[in-house]
Amino acid sequence: MEFTPLHHVALLIFDSPMDIGLVVLIALILFGGKKIPELMRGLGQGIREFKTGMREDLQTPTQTAQAQPPAAAPTATPATEEKK
Repeated sequence: MEFTPLHHVALLIFDSPMDIGLVVLIALILFGGKKIPELMRGLGQGIREFKTGMREDLQTPTQTAQAQPPAAAPTATPATEEKK
């Protein structure tokens, strides 16, 4: 199964500049001019956190194996019994 790159899908949906303008106008009407920058900022932070999490997830197994020293074996002290 072959996947279509995202920019090709975007070209199918928005085949003219008027389509993009219409979507922007609808977003402006729905959310207002003051709310759109907040939404975009939140979207950017979410994407950034997702990418950071993915990088940490890929690095975690190898780093944790190297960072954690093996657990020390408990030292057994011989029990001494005093006989009278």
